[in-house]
Amino acid sequence: MLTNAVKVMIIDNDVNEHQSYVNYLENQNEFIITKICDGVSSALQDFKEHNPEIILSEVSLNGISGINGIELFKKKSDSAKIILVSHRSDFELIRKAFKMGANGYLTKPLTKERFLNALHSVQSDGAAMSHDVAKKVISIFQEKKFEWFSNRENQIVEYLRQGATYKMIAEKLFVTPSTVNFHIQNIYLKLNVNSKAEALVKLEQLQEFGKAS
Repeated sequence: MLTNAVKVMIIDNDVNEHQSYVNYLENQNEFIITKICDGVSSALQDFKEHNPEIILSEVSLNGISGINGIELFKKKSDSAKIILVSHRSDFELIRKAFKMGANGYLTKPLTKERFLNALHSVQSDGAAMSHDVAKKVISIFQEKKFEWFSNRENQIVEYLRQGATYKMIAEKLFVTPSTVNFHIQNIYLKLNVNSKAEALVKLEQLQEFGKAS
């Protein structure tokens, strides 16, 4: 093992992808893979022996998810930098990942260039993010908000305008459908409407007349 190389641990439940990661780091000396596994539990075994400086973990795993694994990894090594990878670029999932302590978030499929760029970025700058993820995060913060709604209500309003159902909104926000229904009833009350259709029309009217903040 190269003593000066940054040690990387890979967690991906698609075993067919494991060799790709090895190939990505072939013929270079900056990073070295110390372990590749298909789950968080396996990654935690002999963790101190492998002592990874960067952990790249898929979000969707059998057993413990990549997001829930962040806390477990941090308990083993507070200095380890964690990059999550997923086919999904849902903002709430990204937000939860960074809230839990992730240092990066990438979307699949990964190329050698994107993989290496992420490793360099998280090692030198402490953070890494796919371009599509960065654009989504920026767009969310640039969206117009209605000042009389709470942050959560504004989130739900945006999902409603995208055509999401109560169940879909609940899944995106990691809450129960009854919680979503509670917020939607408050939204209807503030808009003085009685249905989703009326609410959407009213919201369009408000933006058209420039009453959104």
